[in-house]
Amino acid sequence: MNFPTNSRYQATETMRMTAPGGAEVVFLQRRFVPQPERLASLLEHPVAEGDRLDNLAGRYLGDAEQFWRICDANRAMRPQQLVETIGRRLTIALPDGVPGAPRV
Repeated sequence: MNFPTNSRYQATETMRMTAPGGAEVVFLQRRFVPQPERLASLLEHPVAEGDRLDNLAGRYLGDAEQFWRICDANRAMRPQQLVETIGRRLTIALPDGVPGAPRV
């Protein structure tokens, strides 16, 4: 499986197994979400009425499809929850492994 470079699964390896009956099954290894404390913060965004994660990712990360990076940086299990509370401060961070300013 090949995923685009902006996919959260791009660096996730695939595995193969043989199912009962002999069919080969290809699947993704488990993706571990990075600990937000390890991510270098770019900025904080106060949630405003009408904010959407794809629009925020487009504005701050240059790619709306990388909304998952905002989710990772804010420990979101339900992405929509991040923009439900007006005034909540969302961390916008660099990808895991990219050095930058430490988080406070």
